[in-house]
Amino acid sequence: MATPQTPVPKHHNFRYLIKPGTDFKFTSKFRIWVMLSLLLSAISIGSLFVNKAVRGQHLNWTIDFKGGTEIIYAFKDKNDANVYVRPNASKVREALKRSGAEGFDVSGMSWTADVAGKDVHVEGVLIRTPRFGATSPAQQAASSDAFNKQFADRGIESLRWSGDRLFVRSTTLITDKEAATVFDALGLKVRPWEDSAALYTTPEQGTGEYRMTFGLKGLDDQYETVLEKEFPDVNVTLVQSSQVSAKAGAELRNEGIKALFYAMLLITLYLAIRFDIRYAPGAVIATIHDAIMVIGVFSVTWTEVSLTSVAALLTVVGFSVNDTVVIFDRIRENQVKLKDKKLDRIVDISLNEVVVRSILTSATLFAVTLMMNVFGTGLVSNFAFAMNAGIITGAYSSIFLAPPTFLWVAKKFYSGNAPARRGSAGVSTTAEV
Repeated sequence: MATPQTPVPKHHNFRYLIKPGTDFKFTSKFRIWVMLSLLLSAISIGSLFVNKAVRGQHLNWTIDFKGGTEIIYAFKDKNDANVYVRPNASKVREALKRSGAEGFDVSGMSWTADVAGKDVHVEGVLIRTPRFGATSPAQQAASSDAFNKQFADRGIESLRWSGDRLFVRSTTLITDKEAATVFDALGLKVRPWEDSAALYTTPEQGTGEYRMTFGLKGLDDQYETVLEKEFPDVNVTLVQSSQVSAKAGAELRNEGIKALFYAMLLITLYLAIRFDIRYAPGAVIATIHDAIMVIGVFSVTWTEVSLTSVAALLTVVGFSVNDTVVIFDRIRENQVKLKDKKLDRIVDISLNEVVVRSILTSATLFAVTLMMNVFGTGLVSNFAFAMNAGIITGAYSSIFLAPPTFLWVAKKFYSGNAPARRGSAGVSTTAEV
């Protein structure tokens, strides 16, 4: 009779990220990770106050939160006004950057227009900028200095800015063409007096003073000039220009904070029902930590914060909680299976079982959002940047913050494992490993 052959184990053609049987002692290092988290959180919060003192605001808010101007342009063929041209948003963005514009956002926009009695699909661009006027405080100050130097012999008695208008009182007339040379040097364009010329070129009776007003073309005209230089074959046409008040932006900011608070509240409620109330504090602390860290990254790097950033932050919260729930679920399962072990050891075993899964899931998502961050522009890049920061801190908090918080709550306020207090018998936290 033939002797049975011992089966040869098959060779796996893949590498382990962490070799099976590896036993990391997570719980013994929890104090170090918690202290590191507290330090980083303090730095993140402190950077907000530094920004307020240095830059005047805690974060680099976009028009979504501090108000500004929204401008819509259409692009028409120079040879045929009835033909609309589809613009390249990336080139529009680059042209505005080269012109010195800051804090703006460019996105595509489409609508239906009536052309020769027919409905035509039109694609244009929406430019959003935190500026309310064509002139910045620095430009106004530079214009006033230039005026005083250029027209020192005209008897200038006062210069006063109001919005995009410069009010001048002088003993000698300054024409709009003469004033235009000063503004042109600063990249500003003057609106000609035209029908109002007589009002500004006539001296007042009695004093003989001239009271002149020089109005500057708005942001829509400035951007239009920039875009027409970038696209010489098209006519850039203003479709709409409107302003978003700072009050509306503040309301959006408050609503975003409320959304984050409600998310944490619902997370606590879910974990209390799905698992046990002692799991909830760990998830909430991990969520708060993630939010603080992402905000800290935006604060330190002075990256723009928009509604898209808030959406990314809420997405990060959901991702982090999902990872935390997977870890908590494994801990709960092992509390039933490993009844002879201490709670610290159960947490260690559970984390060793799921740590590879957490790393691979986070790394996969991080790689995708990193490509979006590197090759994307505008709101896409802004969203991806928040996700990159959140994925790192979310994976960290799920492993090094949520479990130790659960462990501390269980030891501090409860004498038994969660399943034991929910009706499962025979579970002990005092047995040896």
